[in-house]
Amino acid sequence: MSQETLFNTDAANLKIACVHSGSELAVQHYRELEEYYQFVSPEESDVIVALGGDGLMLHAIHDHMSLDKPIYGINCGTIGFLMNDYRAASLPERIISAELYELHPIAMKATAVDGSSEEALAFNEVALFRGSGQSANIRISVDGVDRIEQFMGDGLIVATSAGSTAYNLSAHGPIIPLGSNLLALTPVSPFRPRRWKGALLPHTSVIEMENLDPEKRPLTATADFLEIHSVKSITVREDQSPAVKVLFDKDHSLEERIIREQFAS
Repeated sequence: MSQETLFNTDAANLKIACVHSGSELAVQHYRELEEYYQFVSPEESDVIVALGGDGLMLHAIHDHMSLDKPIYGINCGTIGFLMNDYRAASLPERIISAELYELHPIAMKATAVDGSSEEALAFNEVALFRGSGQSANIRISVDGVDRIEQFMGDGLIVATSAGSTAYNLSAHGPIIPLGSNLLALTPVSPFRPRRWKGALLPHTSVIEMENLDPEKRPLTATADFLEIHSVKSITVREDQSPAVKVLFDKDHSLEERIIREQFAS
């Protein structure tokens, strides 16, 4: 998608909304930007600027995805993988010329031991992990076929391309290039099968994980920052409907960050 299609205005008339994490640095940058620009509400805006770290960016995506507005992150946190560098000057020009990426979430349906169910979207990852001192005991199926009859370990992660450099990478999962149409299924501290390192799956895959011993070995499921306890099973699949538009400076594109991360020491 070109920027001409995305914005039907020039930089001088761009309507900007701004949200921040509340950290000292984010508040400082917000006040500095207020001296240059007159912010509007997210509903009235052409673009939403998010001041904070990757956590704030995820919250901004979830909170405003129904508005279908592009989001431009500015790093005021620690890692800032999804964020651009802070510069107060020429912000509208940077936004107009930024590169657009569309991020598709994964949808999780979690069924609890009591039979209740809950659904959630995740732009980074869905995780299923042990909720006690006992290791998780999980059956893994992909597209209706049992692939691992009994996984034992701390848990499992299903990560998107954008989320593959987060929890997934910390668990020694693969970094997935954007546009590869893949999901990463990554074990966390596997005990059985001990040598299994995970799998790269087509983004159309339907992944099912079933708790084989819910009474003795309780499990917790997470979708980004949402937690669901006492889980019996979860189903994970990519959701194509609510793609979110995220903007990155041309000299600091998301693709370049993903490539650079693979060579980081």
